[in-house]
This record gives sequence, C-alpha cells and structure tokens, in this order.
Amino acid sequence: MPGYFLVKSEPFKYPFSKLLTDKRTTWDGVRNFEARNHLRSMKVGDLLLFYHSNEGKEIVGVAKVARTAYPDPTADEGDWSVVDIAPVKALAAPVSLAAIREDTKLSEMLLLRRSRLSVVPVTAAEFKRVLELGRTKL
Repeated sequence: MPGYFLVKSEPFKYPFSKLLTDKRTTWDGVRNFEARNHLRSMKVGDLLLFYHSNEGKEIVGVAKVARTAYPDPTADEGDWSVVDIAPVKALAAPVSLAAIREDTKLSEMLLLRRSRLSVVPVTAAEFKRVLELGRTKL
C-alpha cells in the first residue's frame, strides 16, 4: 500500500504542466526540517498530491515518488534531501484551498494545520476525497 503526501510548488517556478512535459524531476530546495523528514520517509511508488501555492492555491495533479531521498545537490550547507518524482495524472477539476477548507472530510488535513510546510503527509481517506472532489480516478 502506498503512502500519501502533498507537495507544494509555486506555479511560476514549477507548475504541474511542466512535470507532465518533463516526465520526471528532482524535488529540491526544501529547507525546513519537518518537511525534509517527510521527504525522507517517502518510498518509491508513494502518491503525491501536487498543490499550486501562492497563485491558484489548488491541488492540480497527482505524482508519484520515482526515487527515494538522497542529498540535495542544490544545498550549499546543511543536511538536506531531495526525492525524484514523476507525474501520474492531472486532476479533471482542480481542488481549491477554499473547497478543502469547506469539506468536513478534509478539516484535519495538514495542509490546513501546517500550512507553511511544503511537504506534508496525507491520509488515504484524504487522498481519496481529493480525487473525488477533483473528479479523477487513478
């Protein structure tokens, strides 16, 4: 059974559409210890909700972990990690932050409670509910 996470990216820096084109990317630049530890807990095949932060503020796609954590080549100092991810599918309908806040099944989602983190775990039930709201089947 896969694990589930949510990863955030500002769409002007790296939108989900670019991941669809690239087919794979390194998820780098995480500089928060809690978020880094979430990266380190990921396993190949874990599923990721891809969230556009700042602009859009919505979950727009699903990706998967293609390579587990290894040292972040962009880090000049410190003990930072990256994972490689690959696209799975764009959501048929983006799921906005407002819709997540309004949905009682998502009220405990760490996206809401730990909103400053760029990587957070998601429960299987939350993942399933986001897919329902996004009118998407995997």
